[in-house]
Amino acid sequence: MKINEPSRIGNVNPYRKNMSVAPTSSDVKKRTDEVQISSEAKELLNVQNSKKLEELKQAVSTGTYHVEAGKIAEKLWPFLK
Repeated sequence: MKINEPSRIGNVNPYRKNMSVAPTSSDVKKRTDEVQISSEAKELLNVQNSKKLEELKQAVSTGTYHVEAGKIAEKLWPFLK
């Protein structure tokens, strides 16, 4: 088998050259995500939470609160695998 132009072998994978050059930590800009919740949204959230909490308290005190074991097991299962 005769190989013509052995210098072309290096051109088979042009990405090999680029892999050796890694960006330094000063070249890479760190991005951060931010979430801002408005005061109106916080107020609505507090109202909804307090309403749900009162409903739960009332259901527990009257004995009508029902725990769905199947839903709890489904949520716990991934952590127990």
